[in-house]
Amino acid sequence: MSLTYKMKVAGLERDLPICRVNDDLYIGAFVIFGDVELTQACARELLKRAPEYDIMISAESKGIPLVYEMARQSGENRYLLARKAPKLYMQNVFSVKVNSITTAKEQILCIDGKDAEYMKGRRVLIVDDVISTGESLKALEQLVTKAGGNIVGRMAILAEGDAQSRDDLIYLEKLPVFNAKGEIIG
Repeated sequence: MSLTYKMKVAGLERDLPICRVNDDLYIGAFVIFGDVELTQACARELLKRAPEYDIMISAESKGIPLVYEMARQSGENRYLLARKAPKLYMQNVFSVKVNSITTAKEQILCIDGKDAEYMKGRRVLIVDDVISTGESLKALEQLVTKAGGNIVGRMAILAEGDAQSRDDLIYLEKLPVFNAKGEIIG
């Protein structure tokens, strides 16, 4: 039997599968990949709450459709993306290490030197789908700071667990965490 959690976000209802992180912790898997309606609605609602910014950045990969749609809806022709590995076309790469709750091993996030230069002195809005432990967010903050950008906001569709109590995070809804029975524990 698979457990699900029904939630409403940006006016839309979705059933999230509850997935095991470890024996004591399960999370609701929120995935916007392939859900155009949800991506558009969440982007619209986040933009209503966004502070003034010059450029947005997100981390690969679940933040990509969201930051793209936010840029499209706001009439921007550019957004920045922190990759999980340097690509052949990237030069003068900036990178930081990250440990995410949804990834079993240490990763890196990196940006191209041209993107880092573009960020320098600009107001940067960090965007992600779900903020949980904040490790990916911390890595993005380090990249932006290292590049000389000025962080003006941190946004996510959902805040999970301890992220719900952060006062520096703008988000649409709270996503609880669960035990093995699918009961909310935080």
